[in-house]
Amino acid sequence: MTSTRSHLNTALELAVAGVPVLPLRQGKVPFGNCRACAKNACGGRPNMKSAGPCQCPAVCHAWAAAATDTTVIASGAWAPAWRQAAAVAYHPGGAGLTVVDLDNADAIAWARQALPRTRTVPTTRGEHWVYRGAMRSANAVRPGVDVKSLMQYARWLGPGTGTMAALSPAVRALVVREETTPAPGKVVSSLPERATWDHTVATGCRHTEQYVTTGLERGLTLVRSRTESGAASQAFGVARFLAAQHAQCPGPCGLDAISRQIVTAAVSVGVPEDYARRAVANGLQAAERGAA
Repeated sequence: MTSTRSHLNTALELAVAGVPVLPLRQGKVPFGNCRACAKNACGGRPNMKSAGPCQCPAVCHAWAAAATDTTVIASGAWAPAWRQAAAVAYHPGGAGLTVVDLDNADAIAWARQALPRTRTVPTTRGEHWVYRGAMRSANAVRPGVDVKSLMQYARWLGPGTGTMAALSPAVRALVVREETTPAPGKVVSSLPERATWDHTVATGCRHTEQYVTTGLERGLTLVRSRTESGAASQAFGVARFLAAQHAQCPGPCGLDAISRQIVTAAVSVGVPEDYARRAVANGLQAAERGAA
């Protein structure tokens, strides 16, 4: 049996059980949008945070494409993706589940002390702890810990072992800190007022200064826009994306300066400095793992 057929069969079995699934390409990431959906020109799918009218039959919009309809999953529109698929993913929130993704031994040790035991699925570097019940997702809630549920996907790595527990207050509390981020204002911080990136700190960067600073400013704008919630998760994503752009550079690329600017942006909208630093550091580490 080819890996293509194996992935498709796994997806169909999960769909019959009511678990929304989608294929992942090399690198454990979703397939890119088709031309009609590129840059969200279609407005996005109806089940996204900002609901849109998109009814594209292809595997577009990442987690939002996850389906339980076997005719969709086995359709000709999805067939090219299955031929290139490297893994199967599922939408935990759509299945009424929450996955606590523990990325290393330290995170697992913390979870064994802090969280109720539940069904456990081994991963490449750590474990997925799966709970009954859906909640908001957030990255980098602690060092090496992500919460994947609503509007997020997780790799399917098997059913795991153990009895699945109900979602507990201890798990929900992991994202409360971001949900209650205070309004912007003067924040007590040890960060310098300005810590800017330029080529004096990036003598081994292969990119132009305009390329880096334009991308950085866009990322900082995204972080600053999260004035009510999600700023730390956004900082994690920006750090991971920007660091990945330098994976092929001989270095140094001044990522420390870039990191300080992202942390400063997160702190400016109320994220505690230590929490912002952890989120950015985890984003850099995620980019390094992706490049490995």
